[in-house]
Amino acid sequence: MRIDPAVDRAVDLAIGLVVGVVVLATTHGTPHAAPLDVTATLVAAVACLVLALRRRWPLHTFLVSSVAAEAYLVFNHKTANGMLILAAPLIALYTVAESASRRRALTIGVLAVSAFAGLHMLAKPASWLGAENLALAALGGLAVAAGDGARSRREYLAEVEARALRAERDRDADARRRVTDERLRIARDLHDAVGHQLALINVQAGVAAHLLDAQPGRAREALTHVRHASRTALGELRDTIGLLRQPGDQLAPVDPVPGLTGLPDLLDTFRRSGLAVSASGLGDALDLPVPVDLTAYRVVQEALTNVCKHAGAVAVHLLLQRTGDALTIRVENAPAAHPRKAATPGVGLVGMRERVSALGGSLEAGTRPAGGYRLTAVLPLEAR
Repeated sequence: MRIDPAVDRAVDLAIGLVVGVVVLATTHGTPHAAPLDVTATLVAAVACLVLALRRRWPLHTFLVSSVAAEAYLVFNHKTANGMLILAAPLIALYTVAESASRRRALTIGVLAVSAFAGLHMLAKPASWLGAENLALAALGGLAVAAGDGARSRREYLAEVEARALRAERDRDADARRRVTDERLRIARDLHDAVGHQLALINVQAGVAAHLLDAQPGRAREALTHVRHASRTALGELRDTIGLLRQPGDQLAPVDPVPGLTGLPDLLDTFRRSGLAVSASGLGDALDLPVPVDLTAYRVVQEALTNVCKHAGAVAVHLLLQRTGDALTIRVENAPAAHPRKAATPGVGLVGMRERVSALGGSLEAGTRPAGGYRLTAVLPLEAR
């Protein structure tokens, strides 16, 4: 989740203010403390408030904060409480380690801690192994380690997100490829199975038309061939479509698609398979344009088939609602006690979405907040 840079700057400015107030309070707000000096206060303000720019210019912020912090220590060399001012450059050092590579962060951290320790040894030669320098070295190492850890975590999360996006794109591309391959296979099978018989029907129909008046017997024989070829073509067509079915698919009626007028028979078929189907608004499905009527029937059929395949015998509610110039279809099912996972990913939802989109409608599908699944399709009555 991205955060507004202005919010980041406000947070960093607040951090700098807190550090500055704590430093001034501990240095000048205790008994027998040094009096508050205007120049020292300005230097402390620079060391702390420059942290507002640490995300945009981390290295520059670190250098400015370090120089100002050391200058503040020079102004308050008589008291040890001023050491808290070094919290500001340490925060900036954390940002440098977070934004730079590991090698660069380690180099800058070692140089910075060495420089701080060297300056303190020059100011107080007797304390070159004192608690202050040791604490400074430990805190500097901690700042570099924390910054490097934050950078590594950010890079890891970015890589995980990129992998998820690539996987999603690959799944979409695979679904589109499967749909295209399926269409090509159906087209080839239908061409091979039906093309020959249709050519034969065309020839025999031409012979019958030519001999109908002159030789009725031969014309009748040609029509018999036409009938036989058409029956064969229909059988091969039925066999080809049957090959596309998967084990366990719901059997569909072999009669011509009746449209939504055939919904009662369709719902009875699914009830016999174990679904507790309830329906409302069937009266809104009358007098629809033919493309909308057929598409609506196929959407309901495919949605109930998916419930059978993935949820099993559960309660399902079908709603048909006609509002204005659109027909809304909603299929909702209760949560499955033992969800079934398809052996191979299907393309039923992709096919439904293509049917609905061809009419200029929309389709949404997903889980419900209370559990179960919901599919909603909106079909315009003035279909394209």
